[in-house]
Amino acid sequence: MSRALRIHPMDNVAVALTPIGAGETVAVEGAAVAARQDIPQGHKVALAPIAAGAEVVKYGCPIGRAKTDIRPGEWVHTHNLGTGLEAGTAVEARVAGPGESSLPPETFQGYRRRSGGVGIRNELWIVPTVGCVNGVAQTLARRLGPELEGKVDGVYAWPHPYGCSQMGDDQEHTRHILCGLIRHPNAGGVLVLGLGCENSSIQVLQALLKDWDEERVAFLECQSVEDELAEGERLLRGLADRAAEDRREAIRAEELVIGLKCGGSDGLSGITANPLVGRVTDRLTAMGGSALLAEVPEMFGAESVLFRRCADEAAARALPALVEDFKDYFVRHGQVVYENPSPGNKAGGITTLEEKSLGCVQKGGTAPVADVLRYGERVRRRGLSVLQTPGNDLVSTTGLAAAGAHLILFTTGRGTPFGAPVPTLKIATNSALAGRKGGWIDYDAGGLARGDGWEAHTSALFRLVLDTASGNPTRSERAGYREIAIWKDGVTL
Repeated sequence: MSRALRIHPMDNVAVALTPIGAGETVAVEGAAVAARQDIPQGHKVALAPIAAGAEVVKYGCPIGRAKTDIRPGEWVHTHNLGTGLEAGTAVEARVAGPGESSLPPETFQGYRRRSGGVGIRNELWIVPTVGCVNGVAQTLARRLGPELEGKVDGVYAWPHPYGCSQMGDDQEHTRHILCGLIRHPNAGGVLVLGLGCENSSIQVLQALLKDWDEERVAFLECQSVEDELAEGERLLRGLADRAAEDRREAIRAEELVIGLKCGGSDGLSGITANPLVGRVTDRLTAMGGSALLAEVPEMFGAESVLFRRCADEAAARALPALVEDFKDYFVRHGQVVYENPSPGNKAGGITTLEEKSLGCVQKGGTAPVADVLRYGERVRRRGLSVLQTPGNDLVSTTGLAAAGAHLILFTTGRGTPFGAPVPTLKIATNSALAGRKGGWIDYDAGGLARGDGWEAHTSALFRLVLDTASGNPTRSERAGYREIAIWKDGVTL
Protein backbone atom coordinates (compact mmCIF):
# COMPACT_ATOMS: atom_id res chain seq x y z
CA MET A 1 0.00 0.00 0.00
CA SER A 2 1.49 3.37 -1.07
CA ARG A 3 1.42 6.47 1.08
CA ALA A 4 -0.03 9.77 -0.02
CA LEU A 5 -0.83 12.97 1.87
CA ARG A 6 -4.03 14.99 1.86
CA ILE A 7 -2.71 18.34 3.08
CA HIS A 8 -6.07 19.93 3.98
CA PRO A 9 -9.45 18.30 4.77
CA MET A 10 -11.04 20.18 1.84
CA ASP A 11 -8.54 18.80 -0.71
CA ASN A 12 -9.83 16.53 -3.48
CA VAL A 13 -6.29 15.45 -4.41
CA ALA A 14 -3.43 13.96 -2.41
CA VAL A 15 0.34 14.10 -2.94
CA ALA A 16 2.22 10.84 -3.52
CA LEU A 17 4.89 10.54 -0.81
CA THR A 18 6.39 7.56 -2.66
CA PRO A 19 6.12 6.51 -6.33
CA ILE A 20 2.81 4.74 -6.93
CA GLY A 21 2.36 2.00 -9.52
CA ALA A 22 -0.79 1.50 -11.56
CA GLY A 23 -3.22 -0.69 -9.62
CA GLU A 24 -1.63 -0.02 -6.26
CA THR A 25 -3.85 0.98 -3.37
CA VAL A 26 -3.20 4.53 -2.20
CA ALA A 27 -3.78 5.04 1.53
CA VAL A 28 -4.98 8.48 2.60
CA GLU A 29 -6.03 9.06 6.22
CA GLY A 30 -7.70 5.70 6.63
CA ALA A 31 -9.34 5.79 3.18
CA ALA A 32 -7.98 4.20 0.04
CA VAL A 33 -8.23 4.58 -3.74
CA ALA A 34 -6.73 2.42 -6.48
CA ALA A 35 -4.21 4.21 -8.72
CA ARG A 36 -5.28 4.14 -12.36
CA GLN A 37 -1.81 5.08 -13.71
CA ASP A 38 1.75 5.22 -12.46
CA ILE A 39 2.06 8.32 -10.29
CA PRO A 40 5.56 9.73 -9.57
CA GLN A 41 6.58 10.91 -6.11
CA GLY A 42 5.41 14.46 -5.45
CA HIS A 43 2.61 14.26 -8.02
CA LYS A 44 -1.14 14.35 -7.36
CA VAL A 45 -3.75 11.61 -7.29
CA ALA A 46 -7.50 12.31 -7.37
CA LEU A 47 -9.38 11.26 -4.23
CA ALA A 48 -12.89 11.89 -5.58
CA PRO A 49 -14.61 12.44 -8.91
CA ILE A 50 -13.83 15.90 -10.34
CA ALA A 51 -16.02 17.11 -13.19
CA ALA A 52 -14.58 18.98 -16.16
CA GLY A 53 -14.41 22.67 -15.25
CA ALA A 54 -14.59 21.99 -11.51
CA GLU A 55 -11.94 23.23 -9.09
CA VAL A 56 -9.05 21.02 -8.09
CA VAL A 57 -8.27 21.77 -4.44
CA LYS A 58 -4.89 21.45 -2.63
CA TYR A 59 -3.75 23.27 0.54
CA GLY A 60 -7.45 23.92 1.04
CA CYS A 61 -7.40 26.34 -1.93
CA PRO A 62 -8.17 25.97 -5.65
CA ILE A 63 -5.06 25.26 -7.73
CA GLY A 64 -6.87 25.27 -11.08
CA ARG A 65 -9.76 23.67 -12.97
CA ALA A 66 -10.12 20.21 -14.44
CA LYS A 67 -9.77 20.13 -18.23
CA THR A 68 -11.64 16.83 -18.40
CA ASP A 69 -13.63 14.60 -16.08
CA ILE A 70 -11.19 13.08 -13.55
CA ARG A 71 -11.92 9.77 -11.82
CA PRO A 72 -10.74 8.77 -8.32
CA GLY A 73 -7.26 7.27 -8.51
CA GLU A 74 -6.27 9.18 -11.66
CA TRP A 75 -3.00 11.02 -11.95
CA VAL A 76 -3.73 14.78 -11.90
CA HIS A 77 -1.27 16.89 -13.87
CA THR A 78 -0.90 19.06 -16.98
CA HIS A 79 -2.92 16.67 -19.19
CA ASN A 80 -6.11 17.18 -17.17
CA LEU A 81 -5.53 20.27 -14.99
CA GLY A 82 -5.20 23.90 -16.10
CA THR A 83 -4.79 27.23 -14.36
CA GLY A 84 -7.82 29.10 -13.11
CA LEU A 85 -6.04 32.45 -13.11
CA GLU A 86 -7.44 35.29 -15.14
CA ALA A 87 -6.07 38.80 -15.60
CA GLY A 88 -7.79 41.42 -13.49
CA THR A 89 -8.89 39.12 -10.68
CA ALA A 90 -8.72 41.21 -7.49
CA VAL A 91 -8.30 39.96 -3.93
CA GLU A 92 -9.08 42.33 -1.07
CA ALA A 93 -6.47 42.86 1.63
CA ARG A 94 -7.28 43.30 5.29
CA VAL A 95 -5.48 44.25 8.48
CA ALA A 96 -4.79 41.37 10.82
CA GLY A 97 -2.85 43.48 13.30
CA PRO A 98 0.76 43.19 14.47
CA GLY A 99 2.19 39.96 15.75
CA GLU A 100 3.63 39.51 19.19
CA SER A 101 7.16 38.50 20.11
CA SER A 102 6.64 35.63 22.49
CA LEU A 103 9.93 33.74 22.45
CA PRO A 104 13.09 34.72 24.31
CA PRO A 105 15.77 35.50 21.71
CA GLU A 106 18.69 33.17 21.19
CA THR A 107 22.09 34.47 20.13
CA PHE A 108 24.65 34.04 17.37
CA GLN A 109 28.27 35.15 17.07
CA GLY A 110 28.36 38.12 14.70
CA TYR A 111 30.23 41.34 13.97
CA ARG A 112 28.86 44.60 15.34
CA ARG A 113 29.98 47.34 12.96
CA ARG A 114 31.16 50.65 14.38
CA SER A 115 29.07 52.53 11.83
CA GLY A 116 25.96 50.54 12.77
CA GLY A 117 24.49 47.23 11.79
CA VAL A 118 25.49 43.64 12.34
CA GLY A 119 27.33 41.31 9.98
CA ILE A 120 27.73 37.53 9.93
CA ARG A 121 30.85 37.51 7.73
CA ASN A 122 33.95 39.73 7.72
CA GLU A 123 34.72 39.82 4.02
CA LEU A 124 36.15 42.34 1.56
CA TRP A 125 33.80 43.14 -1.31
CA ILE A 126 34.75 44.81 -4.60
CA VAL A 127 31.69 46.46 -6.15
CA PRO A 128 32.10 47.63 -9.76
CA THR A 129 30.00 50.64 -10.68
CA VAL A 130 30.00 49.53 -14.32
CA GLY A 131 30.68 46.34 -16.25
CA CYS A 132 33.71 47.90 -17.95
CA VAL A 133 35.82 47.35 -14.82
CA ASN A 134 34.67 43.81 -14.06
CA GLY A 135 38.05 42.41 -15.15
CA VAL A 136 39.91 44.75 -12.82
CA ALA A 137 37.64 43.80 -9.92
CA GLN A 138 38.07 40.07 -10.54
CA THR A 139 41.84 40.40 -10.92
CA LEU A 140 42.09 42.26 -7.61
CA ALA A 141 40.01 39.60 -5.84
CA ARG A 142 42.11 36.81 -7.33
CA ARG A 143 45.41 38.49 -6.39
CA LEU A 144 44.50 39.59 -2.88
CA GLY A 145 42.44 36.60 -1.74
CA PRO A 146 45.39 34.34 -0.79
CA GLU A 147 47.42 37.20 0.68
CA LEU A 148 44.65 38.41 3.00
CA GLU A 149 43.56 34.98 4.17
CA GLY A 150 43.51 35.06 7.96
CA LYS A 151 42.80 38.78 8.14
CA VAL A 152 39.36 38.58 6.51
CA ASP A 153 36.93 35.81 5.55
CA GLY A 154 37.61 36.27 1.84
CA VAL A 155 37.88 38.81 -0.98
CA TYR A 156 34.98 38.81 -3.46
CA ALA A 157 34.20 40.78 -6.59
CA TRP A 158 30.61 41.24 -7.79
CA PRO A 159 30.82 41.63 -11.59
CA HIS A 160 27.69 42.67 -13.53
CA PRO A 161 27.07 44.05 -17.05
CA TYR A 162 25.32 47.28 -16.10
CA GLY A 163 26.00 50.78 -14.75
CA CYS A 164 26.00 52.49 -18.13
CA SER A 165 23.83 52.62 -21.28
CA GLN A 166 20.76 52.25 -19.09
CA MET A 167 17.67 54.41 -18.70
CA GLY A 168 14.77 54.94 -16.32
CA ASP A 169 13.99 52.24 -13.78
CA ASP A 170 16.79 49.98 -15.02
CA GLN A 171 19.39 52.60 -14.21
CA GLU A 172 17.86 53.34 -10.80
CA HIS A 173 17.57 49.63 -9.98
CA THR A 174 21.27 49.13 -10.71
CA ARG A 175 22.24 52.07 -8.54
CA HIS A 176 20.11 51.01 -5.58
CA ILE A 177 21.26 47.39 -5.72
CA LEU A 178 24.92 48.48 -5.81
CA CYS A 179 24.32 50.84 -2.88
CA GLY A 180 22.67 48.01 -0.96
CA LEU A 181 25.76 45.86 -1.47
CA ILE A 182 28.08 48.71 -0.48
CA ARG A 183 26.13 49.16 2.77
CA HIS A 184 25.92 45.45 3.57
CA PRO A 185 27.39 44.68 7.00
CA ASN A 186 28.64 41.22 5.95
CA ALA A 187 31.48 43.15 4.32
CA GLY A 188 34.09 44.40 6.77
CA GLY A 189 35.46 46.49 3.91
CA VAL A 190 34.19 47.56 0.48
CA LEU A 191 36.13 48.89 -2.51
CA VAL A 192 33.80 50.71 -4.92
CA LEU A 193 35.51 50.46 -8.29
CA GLY A 194 34.51 52.92 -11.01
CA LEU A 195 35.71 53.73 -14.51
CA GLY A 196 35.11 57.48 -14.69
CA CYS A 197 32.76 58.05 -17.62
CA GLU A 198 29.80 55.81 -16.73
CA ASN A 199 26.24 56.93 -15.94
CA SER A 200 26.24 55.32 -12.49
CA SER A 201 29.54 56.86 -11.47
CA ILE A 202 31.14 56.88 -8.06
CA GLN A 203 29.84 60.40 -7.55
CA VAL A 204 26.27 59.34 -8.35
CA LEU A 205 26.47 56.41 -5.92
CA GLN A 206 27.98 58.62 -3.22
CA ALA A 207 25.02 61.00 -3.55
CA LEU A 208 22.62 58.05 -3.05
CA LEU A 209 24.62 56.68 -0.13
CA LYS A 210 24.65 60.16 1.48
CA ASP A 211 27.04 59.02 4.20
CA TRP A 212 29.34 56.04 4.66
CA ASP A 213 32.01 54.77 7.00
CA GLU A 214 35.25 56.03 5.44
CA GLU A 215 37.20 53.40 7.35
CA ARG A 216 35.07 50.64 5.81
CA VAL A 217 34.35 51.96 2.29
CA ALA A 218 36.96 53.16 -0.23
CA PHE A 219 36.49 54.45 -3.78
CA LEU A 220 38.74 54.07 -6.82
CA GLU A 221 38.15 55.64 -10.25
CA CYS A 222 40.32 53.71 -12.70
CA GLN A 223 40.68 56.49 -15.31
CA SER A 224 42.07 58.83 -12.65
CA VAL A 225 45.11 56.78 -11.61
CA GLU A 226 48.13 55.52 -13.53
CA ASP A 227 48.00 51.94 -12.24
CA GLU A 228 44.52 50.89 -11.08
CA LEU A 229 45.70 47.44 -9.95
CA ALA A 230 48.45 48.78 -7.73
CA GLU A 231 46.15 51.41 -6.24
CA GLY A 232 43.36 48.86 -5.76
CA GLU A 233 45.72 46.51 -3.94
CA ARG A 234 46.84 49.36 -1.68
CA LEU A 235 43.28 50.29 -0.78
CA LEU A 236 42.23 46.69 -0.20
CA ARG A 237 45.17 46.03 2.11
CA GLY A 238 44.17 49.07 4.16
CA LEU A 239 40.54 47.90 4.32
CA ALA A 240 41.70 44.44 5.39
CA ASP A 241 43.83 45.86 8.22
CA ARG A 242 40.82 47.77 9.50
CA ALA A 243 38.41 44.82 9.12
CA ALA A 244 40.81 42.52 10.97
CA GLU A 245 40.22 44.58 14.12
CA ASP A 246 36.57 43.44 14.27
CA ARG A 247 35.77 40.40 16.41
CA ARG A 248 32.73 38.16 16.69
CA GLU A 249 30.55 38.69 19.74
CA ALA A 250 27.24 37.37 21.04
CA ILE A 251 24.34 39.12 19.29
CA ARG A 252 20.64 38.51 19.88
CA ALA A 253 18.72 36.80 17.09
CA GLU A 254 16.37 39.79 16.92
CA GLU A 255 19.09 41.55 14.87
CA LEU A 256 19.21 38.79 12.26
CA VAL A 257 17.60 39.20 8.82
CA ILE A 258 16.91 36.12 6.69
CA GLY A 259 15.88 36.04 3.05
CA LEU A 260 13.37 33.41 1.86
CA LYS A 261 13.61 31.86 -1.61
CA CYS A 262 12.73 28.65 -3.43
CA GLY A 263 13.99 27.34 -6.74
CA GLY A 264 13.57 24.11 -8.67
CA SER A 265 10.45 23.29 -6.68
CA ASP A 266 8.80 19.87 -6.78
CA GLY A 267 5.61 18.27 -5.50
CA LEU A 268 7.09 17.97 -1.99
CA SER A 269 8.20 21.62 -1.72
CA GLY A 270 4.88 22.75 -0.28
CA ILE A 271 4.66 19.92 2.26
CA THR A 272 8.26 19.60 3.53
CA ALA A 273 10.89 22.30 3.01
CA ASN A 274 8.70 25.37 2.48
CA PRO A 275 6.48 24.92 5.56
CA LEU A 276 9.59 23.99 7.55
CA VAL A 277 11.19 27.29 6.55
CA GLY A 278 7.89 28.96 7.48
CA ARG A 279 8.19 27.56 10.99
CA VAL A 280 11.77 28.86 11.24
CA THR A 281 10.52 32.25 10.01
CA ASP A 282 7.83 32.25 12.70
CA ARG A 283 10.40 31.34 15.35
CA LEU A 284 12.78 34.12 14.32
CA THR A 285 10.08 36.80 14.04
CA ALA A 286 8.67 35.72 17.43
CA MET A 287 12.13 36.55 18.80
CA GLY A 288 11.98 40.01 17.20
CA GLY A 289 14.02 39.07 14.11
CA SER A 290 13.26 39.81 10.47
CA ALA A 291 12.49 37.85 7.31
CA LEU A 292 12.12 38.93 3.69
CA LEU A 293 9.73 37.05 1.39
CA ALA A 294 10.50 37.67 -2.30
CA GLU A 295 9.34 36.31 -5.70
CA VAL A 296 6.18 38.33 -6.32
CA PRO A 297 5.15 36.39 -9.48
CA GLU A 298 5.05 33.24 -7.38
CA MET A 299 2.45 34.86 -5.15
CA PHE A 300 0.00 35.03 -8.07
CA GLY A 301 -2.91 32.78 -7.20
CA ALA A 302 -2.01 32.75 -3.50
CA GLU A 303 -2.52 36.46 -2.79
CA SER A 304 -5.32 35.84 -0.32
CA VAL A 305 -2.97 33.93 2.01
CA LEU A 306 -0.79 37.03 2.43
CA PHE A 307 -3.42 39.73 1.96
CA ARG A 308 -5.34 38.65 5.05
CA ARG A 309 -2.19 38.97 7.21
CA CYS A 310 -1.31 42.67 6.85
CA ALA A 311 -0.04 44.21 10.09
CA ASP A 312 -1.49 47.68 9.41
CA GLU A 313 -3.34 49.80 6.87
CA ALA A 314 -0.12 50.84 5.12
CA ALA A 315 0.77 47.21 4.39
CA ALA A 316 -2.85 46.46 3.40
CA ARG A 317 -2.60 49.20 0.75
CA ALA A 318 0.94 48.51 -0.41
CA LEU A 319 0.80 44.72 -0.79
CA PRO A 320 -2.08 44.49 -3.32
CA ALA A 321 -0.55 47.40 -5.24
CA LEU A 322 2.77 45.54 -5.42
CA VAL A 323 1.16 42.36 -6.75
CA GLU A 324 -1.00 44.21 -9.29
CA ASP A 325 2.00 46.23 -10.50
CA PHE A 326 3.84 42.99 -11.17
CA LYS A 327 0.90 41.58 -13.09
CA ASP A 328 0.84 44.80 -15.14
CA TYR A 329 4.55 44.25 -15.83
CA PHE A 330 3.69 40.92 -17.45
CA VAL A 331 0.85 42.47 -19.45
CA ARG A 332 3.03 45.39 -20.67
CA HIS A 333 5.40 42.85 -22.16
CA GLY A 334 2.56 40.90 -23.76
CA GLN A 335 3.02 37.91 -21.45
CA VAL A 336 0.37 35.94 -19.59
CA VAL A 337 0.66 36.01 -15.79
CA TYR A 338 0.54 32.22 -15.58
CA GLU A 339 3.67 31.53 -17.71
CA ASN A 340 4.93 29.37 -14.86
CA PRO A 341 5.74 26.70 -13.52
CA SER A 342 9.02 25.80 -15.18
CA PRO A 343 9.65 22.45 -16.91
CA GLY A 344 11.56 21.27 -13.85
CA ASN A 345 8.65 22.21 -11.58
CA LYS A 346 6.25 20.23 -13.76
CA ALA A 347 8.56 17.21 -13.78
CA GLY A 348 8.51 17.39 -9.99
CA GLY A 349 4.71 17.36 -9.80
CA ILE A 350 3.67 21.03 -9.83
CA THR A 351 1.00 21.68 -12.46
CA THR A 352 -0.28 25.27 -12.17
CA LEU A 353 0.97 28.61 -10.92
CA GLU A 354 -1.66 28.60 -8.16
CA GLU A 355 -0.29 25.30 -6.88
CA LYS A 356 3.28 26.57 -7.03
CA SER A 357 2.35 29.86 -5.36
CA LEU A 358 0.40 28.26 -2.50
CA GLY A 359 3.45 26.14 -1.75
CA CYS A 360 5.83 29.06 -2.23
CA VAL A 361 4.21 31.48 0.23
CA GLN A 362 4.44 28.94 3.04
CA LYS A 363 8.05 30.05 3.50
CA GLY A 364 6.61 33.20 5.09
CA GLY A 365 5.06 31.19 7.93
CA THR A 366 2.11 32.77 9.70
CA ALA A 367 3.60 36.11 10.84
CA PRO A 368 1.81 39.34 9.88
CA VAL A 369 3.19 41.24 6.89
CA ALA A 370 4.85 44.18 8.63
CA ASP A 371 6.16 46.02 5.56
CA VAL A 372 6.27 46.00 1.76
CA LEU A 373 9.52 46.88 -0.01
CA ARG A 374 10.12 47.83 -3.62
CA TYR A 375 13.10 46.38 -5.50
CA GLY A 376 16.30 48.02 -4.27
CA GLU A 377 14.83 49.18 -0.94
CA ARG A 378 16.32 48.07 2.36
CA VAL A 379 14.60 46.39 5.28
CA ARG A 380 12.95 48.97 7.56
CA ARG A 381 10.87 47.07 10.08
CA ARG A 382 11.33 43.94 12.12
CA GLY A 383 9.08 41.01 11.38
CA LEU A 384 8.04 39.68 7.95
CA SER A 385 8.38 41.97 4.93
CA VAL A 386 7.45 41.28 1.32
CA LEU A 387 10.14 42.36 -1.16
CA GLN A 388 9.50 43.08 -4.84
CA THR A 389 11.63 40.76 -6.98
CA PRO A 390 10.99 38.46 -9.91
CA GLY A 391 11.18 34.71 -9.38
CA ASN A 392 14.56 34.30 -11.10
CA ASP A 393 16.91 32.76 -8.54
CA LEU A 394 19.97 34.98 -9.09
CA VAL A 395 18.03 38.23 -9.47
CA SER A 396 15.82 37.49 -6.48
CA THR A 397 18.62 36.48 -4.11
CA THR A 398 20.69 39.51 -5.12
CA GLY A 399 17.68 41.69 -4.30
CA LEU A 400 17.34 39.96 -0.93
CA ALA A 401 21.02 40.55 -0.15
CA ALA A 402 20.85 44.21 -1.19
CA ALA A 403 17.76 44.63 1.00
CA GLY A 404 19.81 43.57 4.02
CA ALA A 405 19.39 39.79 4.33
CA HIS A 406 22.35 38.35 6.24
CA LEU A 407 21.71 34.88 4.82
CA ILE A 408 19.18 33.15 2.60
CA LEU A 409 17.13 30.00 3.18
CA PHE A 410 16.74 28.44 -0.26
CA THR A 411 14.42 25.47 -0.62
CA THR A 412 14.76 23.20 -3.63
CA GLY A 413 13.38 19.93 -4.91
CA ARG A 414 15.58 19.71 -8.00
CA GLY A 415 18.85 21.15 -6.67
CA THR A 416 21.09 24.03 -7.74
CA PRO A 417 24.74 24.84 -6.98
CA PHE A 418 24.63 28.65 -7.06
CA GLY A 419 25.20 30.96 -4.12
CA ALA A 420 24.13 34.56 -3.50
CA PRO A 421 26.48 37.30 -2.23
CA VAL A 422 25.42 36.26 1.29
CA PRO A 423 25.46 32.71 2.74
CA THR A 424 22.81 30.61 1.00
CA LEU A 425 21.53 27.54 2.85
CA LYS A 426 20.06 24.95 0.48
CA ILE A 427 17.21 22.93 1.99
CA ALA A 428 16.19 19.80 0.07
CA THR A 429 12.51 18.92 -0.13
CA ASN A 430 13.34 15.23 -0.58
CA SER A 431 16.01 12.91 0.77
CA ALA A 432 16.91 11.51 -2.66
CA LEU A 433 18.19 14.95 -3.70
CA ALA A 434 20.04 15.43 -0.42
CA GLY A 435 21.74 12.06 -0.82
CA ARG A 436 22.62 12.57 -4.48
CA LYS A 437 23.83 16.18 -4.19
CA GLY A 438 25.57 16.35 -0.84
CA GLY A 439 27.90 19.03 -2.21
CA TRP A 440 24.95 21.32 -2.87
CA ILE A 441 22.52 20.63 -0.04
CA ASP A 442 22.90 21.93 3.53
CA TYR A 443 19.78 20.43 5.08
CA ASP A 444 17.51 17.47 4.27
CA ALA A 445 13.82 18.14 4.96
CA GLY A 446 12.75 14.95 3.22
CA GLY A 447 12.16 13.12 6.49
CA LEU A 448 9.00 15.17 6.96
CA ALA A 449 7.44 13.20 4.10
CA ARG A 450 8.22 10.01 6.02
CA GLY A 451 6.50 11.16 9.20
CA ASP A 452 9.37 12.84 11.08
CA GLY A 453 8.31 15.31 13.76
CA TRP A 454 8.05 18.98 12.84
CA GLU A 455 9.47 20.29 16.11
CA ALA A 456 12.72 18.36 15.78
CA HIS A 457 13.27 19.59 12.23
CA THR A 458 12.33 23.17 13.11
CA SER A 459 14.81 23.23 15.98
CA ALA A 460 17.53 21.61 13.88
CA LEU A 461 17.14 24.05 10.97
CA PHE A 462 16.94 27.05 13.29
CA ARG A 463 20.16 25.89 14.97
CA LEU A 464 21.79 25.59 11.52
CA VAL A 465 20.73 29.18 10.78
CA LEU A 466 22.37 30.42 13.98
CA ASP A 467 25.49 28.33 13.37
CA THR A 468 25.75 29.71 9.83
CA ALA A 469 25.33 33.24 11.17
CA SER A 470 28.15 32.44 13.60
CA GLY A 471 30.57 31.57 10.81
CA ASN A 472 29.92 27.98 9.69
CA PRO A 473 30.25 28.01 5.87
CA THR A 474 27.45 26.83 3.60
CA ARG A 475 28.04 24.27 0.85
CA SER A 476 28.04 26.99 -1.83
CA GLU A 477 30.55 29.05 0.17
CA ARG A 478 32.86 26.06 0.45
CA ALA A 479 32.63 25.55 -3.31
CA GLY A 480 33.21 29.25 -4.04
CA TYR A 481 29.88 29.60 -5.84
CA ARG A 482 28.77 33.21 -5.29
CA GLU A 483 27.47 35.78 -7.74
CA ILE A 484 24.99 38.59 -8.37
CA ALA A 485 22.43 39.42 -11.04
CA ILE A 486 20.53 42.71 -11.43
CA TRP A 487 16.98 42.97 -12.78
CA LYS A 488 16.75 44.44 -16.28
CA ASP A 489 13.48 45.49 -17.86
CA GLY A 490 13.94 48.30 -20.37
CA VAL A 491 16.10 49.74 -23.14
CA THR A 492 19.87 49.35 -23.41
CA LEU A 493 21.49 52.24 -25.30
